[in-house]
Amino acid sequence: MTVKTGLSAKRRHETGKGAAGRLRALGKIPAVLYGRDQESVSLTIDATEALKLFHSISVENTIVNVRIDDDEEELETLVREIQMHPFRPDLVHVDFYCIERDVELEVDIPANYIGTPQGVRDGGILEIILHEFRVRCLPVNIPEKIDVEITALDIGDSIHASEISMDEAVELVTDLGQTVCLVSAPRVEEEEVDELEEGEEGVEGEEGVEGAAEGDGAPVGDEGSDD
Repeated sequence: MTVKTGLSAKRRHETGKGAAGRLRALGKIPAVLYGRDQESVSLTIDATEALKLFHSISVENTIVNVRIDDDEEELETLVREIQMHPFRPDLVHVDFYCIERDVELEVDIPANYIGTPQGVRDGGILEIILHEFRVRCLPVNIPEKIDVEITALDIGDSIHASEISMDEAVELVTDLGQTVCLVSAPRVEEEEVDELEEGEEGVEGEEGVEGAAEGDGAPVGDEGSDD
């Protein structure tokens, strides 16, 4: 099911670093809206409102209805890029992509792993390879998440993208041969075996040294008897 939310914006007529700096001083940030048949529009959005919104949604697959200058019509968009300040948790710039209801698009959908693998209960380790899937579908069919049932996995088992169930209206674009997750044997046991092997090698080495020492002593005694 497609998730939707809204955000207000104002048209921006000034561009450049100076203008952007003045906006940020007022708690605003620059943004841009574009699309396949949509002329690029420079916008201004409230930084606090936008940051709060982005923290509350799955940005990659949530449709954001952008209302510009109190227009009656809202534009359906997806957030394509969010630029953050390198040292502070502040928004710097946002790109919105205007979508069309009858045109398919590719989006990344978060994976939702369900259950605890039997292999983990037996001491194995769950390794998550994919955290999201790329799909192609109409905007109205964008899924909120993709469920991956992992309860039955034993140690040594894995799941590939080809095994993921998808709605008929959604096409999986991710490589079908891609490993999604697996349950591996516990690494602790391997480390213990390595330590034991190293210990055995150490004992053998000590015995060899002792034998060599005894062997070295025999010729010395023989030489003394010849004198």
